[in-house]
Amino acid sequence: MRRKNKARRILWYECAGFLCIILMSWLDELLSLPQRLLGGASCSNWREAAMESIVTLCVWFGVFVFTRKIIGRLHYLEGMVKMCAWCRKLDQDGKWVPFEEYIVRDMRTKTSHGMCPECEAKMLDQISEEV
Repeated sequence: MRRKNKARRILWYECAGFLCIILMSWLDELLSLPQRLLGGASCSNWREAAMESIVTLCVWFGVFVFTRKIIGRLHYLEGMVKMCAWCRKLDQDGKWVPFEEYIVRDMRTKTSHGMCPECEAKMLDQISEEV
């Protein structure tokens, strides 16, 4: 849940930044900020501000979509479980726990042991070789 809140916060900051850019564009046109600060003739052009807003919204949409896709991919990758290739223990917040313990603790499922047909055949071959 915390990860989703972080993702939402990132997207909100991104939206707020683009909104500030659009707001500055309109303030520039409505208040003639450069002319007031630096002097010179005042010429307001609302069409320019509208065009800047449209271009900014198009850029925002592209950035927003890609940022959402990247955040989704990160959540997917962070959700993967790391397993030791040798002993099959799983990494759970820096602590390596046996697979069965992980299943019982995190998935609240009971486990039992069995043997797949391939392993059974290997075991029977080993027993017959030893005898």
